[in-house]
Amino acid sequence: MMVLCFLSRALPRARHSPSPLGRQLCSASMNKPILTLFTKKPCPLCDEAKEVLEPYKRRFILQEVDITLPENTAWYDKYKYDIPVFHLNGKFLMKHRVDVPKFEDRLRKLELQSEGNQ
Repeated sequence: MMVLCFLSRALPRARHSPSPLGRQLCSASMNKPILTLFTKKPCPLCDEAKEVLEPYKRRFILQEVDITLPENTAWYDKYKYDIPVFHLNGKFLMKHRVDVPKFEDRLRKLELQSEGNQ
């Protein structure tokens, strides 16, 4: 299964993808930001972070990337000591714990930007 982590680069390909997942991510990303969680199992800090994000879950799409899978070795090499790591729409946002003010600010900016493009 292909994981689209950098949507800013992958979105044009996803738009024309024969894969239903590619098309789904493309259409979903037009409406809601994609929050990518780089994780592994077990990850108590990741579980805690998801709980903190629960009140916001209707405002973004959560995409989890298990860094221990063979196809994600580059992410493992980069983040093996830092999970959880979050990217928002393909750009690094935060690591270790959820920075709620930073997350709210970036999410609000993306929502305003999306409203302006409609």
